[in-house]
Amino acid sequence: MGKEKQYWLLKTEPGEWSWEDQAANDGITKWDGVKNKQAQKYLKSMNLDDLCFFYHSGAKARRVVGVVTVVREWYSEGEGGDGAVDVKAVGEMRRPVDLKEMKGEEGLKGFALFRQPRLSVVPVSEDMWLKVCDLGGGFEGDGVVVEDDESGDEGDDD
Repeated sequence: MGKEKQYWLLKTEPGEWSWEDQAANDGITKWDGVKNKQAQKYLKSMNLDDLCFFYHSGAKARRVVGVVTVVREWYSEGEGGDGAVDVKAVGEMRRPVDLKEMKGEEGLKGFALFRQPRLSVVPVSEDMWLKVCDLGGGFEGDGVVVEDDESGDEGDDD
């Protein structure tokens, strides 16, 4: 029996590695540089095809901006015990979800992002994943077809 899909949140400073950086290079990158032992433990727990929110941290904007998937599980780099996982961009959030907005949602109480704000990698329950996706209108590549209401010409032959 296959492993159950897990959900995560990966934080990055946009000045260090932004969504635009992630989306370039065929959307694939090595997620490394994680020094905190708890955050490393979470990286080591990731499985192929797990989904991760791509979260911009920092002073200007703290928000979920996209979704990536794990394409290579934990591998070691060097002798210091450091390692990485490889992730690939799935799609940008249809609307970024701000930290303040998430903190105001009853369904997100207890989110590890709030409890352990310094960790760069945190687990996300499936219920919380779905709630954040709902707040952001989903993400490109989620299989949801979004109607474009802006044209305004639904079959008018005037």
